[in-house]
Amino acid sequence: MIYPNSIQQAAPGGMLVHLPLYTSKVQAGFPSPADDYTEGRLSLDEHLVAHRDSTFFVRAKGNSMVDAGIFDGSLLVVDRSLSPGIGDIVIAVVDGEMTVKRLGWRNGQYVLKPENSSYPEIQLKEGQELQVWGVVTSTVRKFL
Repeated sequence: MIYPNSIQQAAPGGMLVHLPLYTSKVQAGFPSPADDYTEGRLSLDEHLVAHRDSTFFVRAKGNSMVDAGIFDGSLLVVDRSLSPGIGDIVIAVVDGEMTVKRLGWRNGQYVLKPENSSYPEIQLKEGQELQVWGVVTSTVRKFL
């Protein structure tokens, strides 16, 4: 049975598990008493994937995007149906190497910007081609 407004998690054997979604928000500052009420149920795939047929997942490697909340091992949700725009975080391919960076524009050409000041921008040189595979729409991180 599919529950409206439920969190669905893939369980062994391909079954979906529905998890409760609480109406109260969790304080990241000072704690407050929690509500005992649930808002309903939430499906993570419905929440994170707008275009099922054109979305894929990929794990980030490295630390060049930490200031955007993308850490080594973060699971990225990437939508290939979206047109990349300046300022979007994209999965790009330069010289056969895949990378995740923020798309920028300078002096009439695209640049790929890291979100960590320890890393340089990728500026395309003569003869290099930039391919954008998709726009990163969200990340999923586990803490345990």
